[in-house]
Amino acid sequence: MDKKLYKSTDKIVAGVCAGVAEYFGIDPTLVRLAFVLLGGLGGTGILVYVLATLIIPRSPEDFD
Repeated sequence: MDKKLYKSTDKIVAGVCAGVAEYFGIDPTLVRLAFVLLGGLGGTGILVYVLATLIIPRSPEDFD
């Protein structure tokens, strides 16, 4: 199994939440809610989202 984490093309902001959801096979809405809840608890979700945006590569589909 050669599964890789990419930012999704099904994005609202940067595609991080949808990419994480695709990787784990869950609903993107759940991942987005988790980031919002973490953002409300001291800003952790915002920091993690920004770091993930910088670290996670774009989907190969973005280059087509």
